[in-house]
Amino acid sequence: CSHALAIAASLAGAPMANAATQCKPLHIGNASRLGLEAALLASRGLEASHLVLDAVAGVAGFNAFYEDYVPQPLDSPHDGHAFLLEEQDMGFKRFPAHLGMHWVADAAASVHKLLVGVGPGKVFPDQVQDILLRVPLSKYINRPFPESEHEARHSFQFNACSALLDGEVTVQSFTPAAMSRPELHALLSRVRLEHPHDNPANFNLMYGQVQVTLVGGDILRGRCDTFYGHWRNPLTIESLRKKFRSNAEVVLPSEKVERLVEVVDKLDRLGDCRDLLSQLQ
Repeated sequence: CSHALAIAASLAGAPMANAATQCKPLHIGNASRLGLEAALLASRGLEASHLVLDAVAGVAGFNAFYEDYVPQPLDSPHDGHAFLLEEQDMGFKRFPAHLGMHWVADAAASVHKLLVGVGPGKVFPDQVQDILLRVPLSKYINRPFPESEHEARHSFQFNACSALLDGEVTVQSFTPAAMSRPELHALLSRVRLEHPHDNPANFNLMYGQVQVTLVGGDILRGRCDTFYGHWRNPLTIESLRKKFRSNAEVVLPSEKVERLVEVVDKLDRLGDCRDLLSQLQ
């Protein structure tokens, strides 16, 4: 019953409590479906209030749901206004987690290399006295000890410590075996967060910084301003295929994965989607 009620809440909107759950994809999927349905209904003559998005509608309009709702008219492109999608390319995640995790994971991976360089080739928690993460202020991805794989995908601490321990974050990082490692929990217990004023929660402006203080007093630092996969530093086609194979082979046989790669490569030349969907059945 509790899961049904939580899912129903996401069908009515996009509450942040569901952000680190399997229900999260329902937000955008439901919005897309209902947006198309609204367009189809309007095209067939169904009418609604044209004031619902205006401030003058008061609590009877859209701002009944958002106290800080301040509607503004859309400027004409001829007035110099440009949409973000016209100026920004696509970003691709290298591992399945919140996009913000990729900055802190890359920063921690660079510290991992430094640690391995001064140690026996493996990172041991007893080397580490303190871990400081300088990240944007964002409550729902500040999860010191995530209890599920979905919470782990939305945890600055978990992704930083996983990269610090292993040198990278992958699909396997979120398995029960990887999440329950004593050495990982030892590192998690030593993490602190700071939120510098120059590090906003903005995918175009943010950065991730990891500072590790060793037991002997040495300090190692890593910083990432643009992770590999960001629209400013896009993945190569080979890296994108490698990512897809790594993710898809968890649930599909290798031959189907390779066939999917072939089909997607020629997707713009296919007459319909039957060839693609047949590989997913």
